[in-house]
Amino acid sequence: MGDVLAGFHAAWEFGSDSVLIRYERGIRTPKLFQALGERRVPLEAIEGVTLAPGKRGTVVLRIELRPGADPLMEAASGQLKESSDPYRLVLPAERETLAEYYADELRAQLTESGPAERHLVAAPEAPLQFKAYDGKAAFDGTAVSFRWFWTGASSAKWKAGDQRFPVGELSGVEWRSPEVFEGHLRLLRRDAGAAAGQPDQDPAAVVFGLGYGPVHESLPFAAAVLAAVRNCAPVSAMSTARVRRDPADIAERIRHLGELHQAGLVTDEEFSSKKAELLAEL
Repeated sequence: MGDVLAGFHAAWEFGSDSVLIRYERGIRTPKLFQALGERRVPLEAIEGVTLAPGKRGTVVLRIELRPGADPLMEAASGQLKESSDPYRLVLPAERETLAEYYADELRAQLTESGPAERHLVAAPEAPLQFKAYDGKAAFDGTAVSFRWFWTGASSAKWKAGDQRFPVGELSGVEWRSPEVFEGHLRLLRRDAGAAAGQPDQDPAAVVFGLGYGPVHESLPFAAAVLAAVRNCAPVSAMSTARVRRDPADIAERIRHLGELHQAGLVTDEEFSSKKAELLAEL
């Protein structure tokens, strides 16, 4: 079609093979939209289009994606608030006829339905990072790393030490919105056995909290990791090689470990063993 339909917070450009959604930048635009910037949605990723009355004299045009077509929505798993749905275009009610025209035109171009065999919408690009309550999470495109905060991380995580997970060792990502109880991001490992337990005790998870791990930071992060996992072959021996750490970082971790030891949270044996592990990383 090649036309543009502008609504509140976003504009949709209809192409011959995709819909390009560009999100506005502004104080009233949801932060998730601002973080995404834009989304190009191939027509093969769409299985339906709806038009329905909205709130306060508006109508809502919405794209319905095929299950598994978008890593962002797969990671969200139905937890996004309606106002943060990136595939809703809210328009004034007087533009309903125009919206209905575009909905009909778009429906006429759709040929696919049912679960997608692969991601069809691009994931947010790495590198990405965010602060959780108990640590800092970073993703460089090949591996996820967690660096624990002294003020928030449990003794179990401090004993385990900072973590690094090549995407080839992962089978998926579990994201629970920070806007609900027990929000967290957990990495699902291929070699994991039984249930990993509570996120605050699991070295493969970071927990959210008030002001930590906001949706606009942690969800794109989860989507990018999920997409990388889907595209990655099993990890090779080279990718699991030990990465040398910054000596200053090792010294800081040993100092914190000593404080845990003095506080009685780490035994003499655990302290000696973990200290040796950290020194071996130099």
